[in-house]
Amino acid sequence: MEIGIKIKALRLKNNLTQEELADRCELTKGYISQLENDLVNPSVETLSDILVALGTDLGNFFQNEESGPIVFKKKDYVSKDYGDSVTTWLVPSAQKNEMEPILLTLNEKGAKETDMPHEGEEFGYVLAGKVKLSIGKKAFTVSEGETFYYKADKKHSLENIGDKKAIVLWISCPPNF
Repeated sequence: MEIGIKIKALRLKNNLTQEELADRCELTKGYISQLENDLVNPSVETLSDILVALGTDLGNFFQNEESGPIVFKKKDYVSKDYGDSVTTWLVPSAQKNEMEPILLTLNEKGAKETDMPHEGEEFGYVLAGKVKLSIGKKAFTVSEGETFYYKADKKHSLENIGDKKAIVLWISCPPNF
């Protein structure tokens, strides 16, 4: 890991000069310059002092920013056929994330996906077809190219009310599928 590059990025993000950072840490501008160019290695105590001056700590500084894949291909998707519908999880193991995107395909007329009340919010974008969105006692028609967004604290469902398959990009936050 290139500590110096990360420290410089944090310093610039905080709009500090090398001299200002050095003053806050009781170091010299030259030392900060050498550190940012990876010419010296700070002690743990010195690094901790620098990070506090930059508004962070050792744990956050060394946290692996890319803890998993970022791009997913069709081969990574997982699908389950329920007869009337097919659910495709677009991000494997998304239940560990803060949101879970799925692609929901509802077969012709009558296919339904029902969900019980839970914490969180849901968003959908109808890619094809027309669906009836029911939330509690209210119902809405959502057509191709339209979106929906709601708190998931009431029983809710999607029903295909068209003569062809309905396809919905559906995102639940937190994961619920």
